Amino acid sequence: MISVSDTLSAISNDKTLVLFNTIALAGGYSSILVKRLNLTRKQYYSRMSDLTNAGLILRKNGMYFLTSFGKVVYEAQELIGKAVQHLSKLKAIDSIESAEFPASELSKLINTLITNNELKEILIGRQCNNTENEIPYNKEQIVPFTKPRLSP
Repeated sequence: MISVSDTLSAISNDKTLVLFNTIALAGGYSSILVKRLNLTRKQYYSRMSDLTNAGLILRKNGMYFLTSFGKVVYEAQELIGKAVQHLSKLKAIDSIESAEFPASELSKLINTLITNNELKEILIGRQCNNTENEIPYNKEQIVPFTKPRLSP
């Protein structure tokens, strides 16, 4: 079974991420990918093995393609890239949120500062959750707590 950390680890190296993105955008034959990315054969095959073992890519007839899981991960890392581009604006929103700015004004500010609709949806959704005192969490990382029974 592949975990979130396995998946992130597989694309954490800059060259591996470029290789993953190149496959996502164009697919390709191994010889073309090696030359295009200026990798040694050992570096190339090691990275391809990591991506394959993480379930992100597969090989058919000598060409590499993203798996369905790989397509989802590709879109997620694209969203992370968009967030990085807006990082200074996101920090500004955080500083205003911590000052207990009115929710309606904060929504207006988010709409003004952030141009990407996916990021807006996440931020406005987070704002709604926080006003309802809900704490968002990654369910995969949560371990249920069971209260120990006391012996009579």
